[in-house]
Amino acid sequence: MIGGEFDLSTGVAVISSALTASLFSWNFSTNAWVGVALALVVSLGIGFINGWILIKTKLPSFIVTLATFLMLTGLNLALTRLIGGSVSSPSISKLDGFDSARAVFASSISIGGVEVKITVFFWIILVAIASWVLLRTKVGNWIFAAGGNADSARAVGVPVNKTKIGLFMAVGFCGWILGMHNLFAFDAVQSGEGVGNEFLYIIAAVIGGCLLTGGYGSAVGGAIGAFIFGMANKGIVYAQWNPDWFKFFLGLMLLLATIVNLIVKRRAELK
Repeated sequence: MIGGEFDLSTGVAVISSALTASLFSWNFSTNAWVGVALALVVSLGIGFINGWILIKTKLPSFIVTLATFLMLTGLNLALTRLIGGSVSSPSISKLDGFDSARAVFASSISIGGVEVKITVFFWIILVAIASWVLLRTKVGNWIFAAGGNADSARAVGVPVNKTKIGLFMAVGFCGWILGMHNLFAFDAVQSGEGVGNEFLYIIAAVIGGCLLTGGYGSAVGGAIGAFIFGMANKGIVYAQWNPDWFKFFLGLMLLLATIVNLIVKRRAELK
């Protein structure tokens, strides 16, 4: 989003990655890590295709990734039924490499008597890397420039096309990590999952200060937005509030966050 684009295929792409690893490993009776590696290639490929189509057609990323979303949704269901004979992938818990892969992607670490999922550490590491890239590298400047004004960025030598393709591939990489967590946490995946999650990702980013128009935001802000969303989601359950109101408050948070972001940006521009 900082780079000025959306990816509406992220929710189902996570499931596509998990299904690729699961169905390939199960169907060919390979080591689970072979499926994991293939899933990484597929996830990066989805990101590359999204970016390449965007650049070649100059269509809005909303349209390009919406088309990818629909195609992946159909492929997830159709291929899972064709290969596994069900809407759910077969269990791969008996395959070689499953235990070691689970230890990497879906284990928990005890800290002070509290079990912390390993995905928390992935989250922190990815936020740190993204923050370093955005704030300390030339690539980070390219991302802000491409999102702020692509034409002006091209005029000063920014490789806008490569930057945008790289961003879509980075999204694919993060989707692969989440997909592997889902797979090895439950050893099977429902082909229809992931639909609608892309909006949650966008909401988290906006709550964290990223503008829908691009060119502004931070990785730390996006992480805080995701944390706020997660706390609200779980907090309603623990507080025993009526969960029917959750989507209303989610929409209200999105609207208020968008308005606040625009006000802050305009005031910053005036200074």
